Amino acid sequence: MRWRPSPTSGSKTPLRGTVPDEFLVKLRAWVDTRFTSRNCSSATRGIGPGCTRKLIQTTKSALIVFEFSSFRLFSKFHRRQMSVIFLGVALVLVEGMAGNEKRISIYSPVADYSLNVIDRDGREYVGLLEVLEPIGSVSAKVDHENWKLRFNSIEAQFTNGNAHARVRSKDVDLSARFILDNGRGLVPMDSLVTLLPQFIGIPVVFHVNSRRLFISEAGTTYTAEMNKSTPGKLVLNFSRPVNPSISTEPGKLRMSFLRDPLLPSGPQTVTYNEKEISSTTFQESNGAAELTITGSVPLLASFSNDGRTITIASAPGAAPAAAPVAQAPALPSTITAAPAAPPVTPSAPPATSRFIVMIDASHGGDERGAALSDKLAEKDVTLAFARRIRQELETRGIPALVLRDGDATLSLDQRTASVNAQHPVLYIGVHAANNSSGVRVYTAMIPPDLGPRGPFLAWDAAQSSSLGISQLSAAVIVTELRKKIPARTLAGPVPPLKNITVPAIAIEVAPQGRDIADLTSPDYQALVATAIATGLETMKPRLEGRR
Repeated sequence: MRWRPSPTSGSKTPLRGTVPDEFLVKLRAWVDTRFTSRNCSSATRGIGPGCTRKLIQTTKSALIVFEFSSFRLFSKFHRRQMSVIFLGVALVLVEGMAGNEKRISIYSPVADYSLNVIDRDGREYVGLLEVLEPIGSVSAKVDHENWKLRFNSIEAQFTNGNAHARVRSKDVDLSARFILDNGRGLVPMDSLVTLLPQFIGIPVVFHVNSRRLFISEAGTTYTAEMNKSTPGKLVLNFSRPVNPSISTEPGKLRMSFLRDPLLPSGPQTVTYNEKEISSTTFQESNGAAELTITGSVPLLASFSNDGRTITIASAPGAAPAAAPVAQAPALPSTITAAPAAPPVTPSAPPATSRFIVMIDASHGGDERGAALSDKLAEKDVTLAFARRIRQELETRGIPALVLRDGDATLSLDQRTASVNAQHPVLYIGVHAANNSSGVRVYTAMIPPDLGPRGPFLAWDAAQSSSLGISQLSAAVIVTELRKKIPARTLAGPVPPLKNITVPAIAIEVAPQGRDIADLTSPDYQALVATAIATGLETMKPRLEGRR
């Protein structure tokens, strides 16, 4: 911080604008990473430069206030030290702003999207242009106190401070006054039920309390069925593919549906007469729907049927969840759905890992992967190797789970969210190739400019805290492979390694020689899987030490 004498009293006063430039560079990069899946002023996925500027300006203003109120405490720090302090404070401020945002989610045959909700005069408002933009051609202009909107061929006019509007040359009443804010037209959120049919010609259904609006949208329904196997499995079948974010805690697994128009097809809470899984609860809040599965053991979710089926089962080797401590405050029976998983990750794994190895057969479903031959797709080879690796691990007493145990289409986001939610001791991605020989074992390649930023890491550096043990695991496995197969370790941009918080490697299996038939040979699959399992058996004490 710099100081100058006050022209009136001679006392020292802080000089405005002393937030270091390098801090703003770091903050902007962090904001761009942190908010890649949030909406600012449009319904498109991402954040534009204007949105970033607003966040930085807001944060910088807050920091200047912080600087004035705290100058006695920090006057002895040098500029570099102040930069670190300001960065930490900024991250908390921006994270707090993001976590408290109100959202409205809109579902239509054209697009499913979410927008921020603004509080004005004790009411909730939303930008009308942003609501209409994803579903048609829209433009707006300001004429003094009037805001003129054109949607496709329909014209409308709103007046600042007036609770009446003209749409299709007809008067439309709003539930509160229209607000013109720097050229942006804000309408009361609950007036969308009246306004939107005037533009699109069809009625809408609005769940006001949860801020979920359905435009000619029947919604996605689901059925829940307990599989009477031992242990029991809960099979959720959805009417169309879904992509929830998943989080877990002792005895609960939560799936949050922000972009999916999920609706209950029966009672909101269904109970089961099963020891491992006791109930499923549906609730909706803040623009999202949430399914909470309650059980007595740690639970895992796996996807199949192109994202239309999610199977919930107990984790291999899972023990019953610990009973609550006596006299501790009771947990609420329902919890508001959280926003989608943010692209900023704590610098260490956020929860204790369970000793389970998660094996991810790459590609699947609509994604065939590489064409290894005229008839052989990579997705089939990776699944065969993943299953064989699981078999070899389990014969050694190492619990293992195949993330894609069928021909299902899983996005990278789904894979990453599932792994980070389950906290295995090791993630193994499985790939196949025909342009080399032997096995390559990859670890993450993390950009050098994405190092620690206070207590946080950028999403693309989530692997940083586990990279050392990942590299050691890769080296041990390659040592075993080289006893019979050509193998080497590499660092490479293999998704989703850099986004995973736990130790993570990827193996790429090619034929042992030049014959592509090696990839489907049970003997070759067993040779590779045995070497990997033997290497992990050697690594087991080190991996257990991280739990």
